[in-house]
Order: sequence, then C-alpha cells, then structure tokens
Amino acid sequence: MPPAKPRIVALLPMKAHSARVSGKNFRDFCGKPLFRWILDTLLSIADIDRIVINTDARDILASHGLVDTDRLLIRDRKPEICGDFVSMNLVLADDVANVDADIYLMTHTTNPLMKAETVQGALNAFREAQAEDRADSLFTVDKIQTRFYRADCSPVNHDPDNLIRTQDLEPWFEENSNLYLFTRDSFAKTQARIGQQPMMYESAKFESIDIDTPADWDFAVVAAQHLLEQTA
Repeated sequence: MPPAKPRIVALLPMKAHSARVSGKNFRDFCGKPLFRWILDTLLSIADIDRIVINTDARDILASHGLVDTDRLLIRDRKPEICGDFVSMNLVLADDVANVDADIYLMTHTTNPLMKAETVQGALNAFREAQAEDRADSLFTVDKIQTRFYRADCSPVNHDPDNLIRTQDLEPWFEENSNLYLFTRDSFAKTQARIGQQPMMYESAKFESIDIDTPADWDFAVVAAQHLLEQTA
C-alpha cells in the first residue's frame, strides 16, 4: 500500500497592530485585503488540510467575512503572547501544542505574491528530503551574487584587486521569511521553525517581496499590478 498522505497544517499568524504600516494585514491591496492574497493561495492547494490563523483580531476578520470552517480554524491569541516584541516562535509553539499535524507550513500575510506552485514545490521537495532523511525542516531563500562591503568599506566576499564577474562569485542565500516547513519533532528540538537539519528552497525573487515598511508596500503594489495585468 502507498504511504498515507501526511496531514499538512498551514499556520498563518495575524495580528491587528502593525508598527510601521498601520493595519497592513487588513488594508486594501490591489482590490482585496492584504491577508486574502496568501490565504486564497493556501486555500487553493489541495495538499493543505487545514489553515490556522492565530490572531488577536477575530472581530476584524469577521468584519471581512472570515469565520471558522471545516478547513479554517481561527485561534484567539493568548494575552501573554500578544504584542510587537513577542517572538514568533512562541506563537508557533502555541499552535503546534494545540493543533496536530505531520507537517506544519508557516507563512505570513506580508508576502502576498507567493504562488501556489512555489508552495507546492517546497512541500514536494521537503517530503522527498524527509523520506531520505536529509532534512527535518525547510525555509525559503533568495539567491544573491553581488559584492558586499562592511561599514568601513572593507570587502566581505570578494577581492577588489581581482575583479571577477558577479555571476562567478560564491552565491549567498538570504532567508526571505516567505515559507517554513517543519514537524512537531523538529520544533521540539530547537523551539524554532528551523530545525537542526534544515534545507533551503530557492523561491522566485519576484514572489519574495515581504511588506515591512511603507516603501515595501508601494513596491509590492507595483509588482502585484504587473502580475494582474499579465493574467488579465
């Protein structure tokens, strides 16, 4: 018999307050609230059994028509893990302790352009690595090949006296905060979404825009409008 399909639960934490872009999770973003972009993407992926929104904004979500369903669970965030300075790993720990899954997928409302194909590709790669005992967790990255300098102008990853093409530089990989995959066991070992044996998954640069500042918001709007024009 083929192996049983793993139970996959997506964790989509969402809070009412935002320090630098006021109320960004619920602001209109190119025709619908920002949170709906990634939520609709997750809902379109058949492999995801349930989506959990850990939030202090149940009333705001309800005003947007979002309530519990057989596939969507809204969890009220405990007061002790609310606030701008609480580690996200504490929020995730609460979800992991209360919602069972074989694989947890964690993402943010602030990366609206991530495609379903990217999420599915990461899931497939992780499950293959799991089967071969090569990884206990996964996180998405941007591949970077450019020249870096320290604040004192000293070079970090290149020799200015021996200039080579940027495409020939050693690639570096930046954690883009778009997607994390982990298990209850891997989380228990590190108390974090990245386990002891992680793997990286390179996502498309265009999709990895993470909205953290007003400038990020403006840039993401332009990118989203471009994508909407392409699919019109």
